[in-house]
Amino acid sequence: MSRLLRSSLVHAAFGFLLMGGWTLWANHAHGLVWGAAIAQGLLSAGLTALLKKTLERLDGRFSGLVALALPPAITASAILATLTIVHQLIGTPELLATIAFPWTMSTLYAIAYNARLVADRRKTAP
Repeated sequence: MSRLLRSSLVHAAFGFLLMGGWTLWANHAHGLVWGAAIAQGLLSAGLTALLKKTLERLDGRFSGLVALALPPAITASAILATLTIVHQLIGTPELLATIAFPWTMSTLYAIAYNARLVADRRKTAP
């Protein structure tokens, strides 16, 4: 069971369903906006993997408080821009409601995961 919970595919599928479902709910007054829901699901799955890799690549490039703050700020900004542009291009009716939850969750994930990376690196430093 623990192997299943660590699976990137399981995480991507969960993100797809959760954030795609959120998009359907956020736009429910406009009917079933399947295009926006599928787009958000795919974005969530892909951006989560990219977010994780980016934080890992940035780990160790900064020190002090900058190491804690800058990597999540970089990824949060990039994800906000990506979500905004994609949903504007496809005409998602409730833009702010649609992107608020996935952006907040990805930013919180980035802060927590980056903090763990920094803490792990500090533990192993001479």
